[in-house]
Amino acid sequence: MKKRIRKPTQIAGIGVCIMIFCAWAHVGRAADEGQGKDMQKPLQGYAFFSPGAILGDDSVSTMNFGGGLDALIYRGLGAGAEVSYLTPWSDIGNGIGLMSLNSAYHFNRKRKLSPFVTGGYTLAFRDGHANLVNFGGGVNYWFREGHGLRLEFRDHLQPQYANTHYVSFRVGYTFR
Repeated sequence: MKKRIRKPTQIAGIGVCIMIFCAWAHVGRAADEGQGKDMQKPLQGYAFFSPGAILGDDSVSTMNFGGGLDALIYRGLGAGAEVSYLTPWSDIGNGIGLMSLNSAYHFNRKRKLSPFVTGGYTLAFRDGHANLVNFGGGVNYWFREGHGLRLEFRDHLQPQYANTHYVSFRVGYTFR
């Protein structure tokens, strides 16, 4: 039986590999330059679960779970990648994969309460693929050195179907 490799999966894999390589290169550079405490840990990872909905002509309750990585580039400015699974509550096996490449800005990174905004490109895939944009924001609450709670709102939409929104309210764990 011949295996079929789908292009969206390949694109998602390549995108994640590029983001990991860029983050790895930035970590090495920051360590070599001996920068301050804030730049010694330029990577921030997270995992999340989120209830949400697809809002449009027909609304559907959804759940979304996944994880990602933000690489800080300059002060609070960063680039990130994440992979997640979005599915209706009523049919968990009938979901789609989402792979996002985003820019972000993290305010007050050295404080316990650190708000952020994010936005970028999302590839939705299953049997085919769709191009989406996403935007959102939230806050990280650092309850212990390097460990925190992440609360976030995120909206994905297809530009050609601007009246349909994939909204989610994320709760997650973040670390650096």
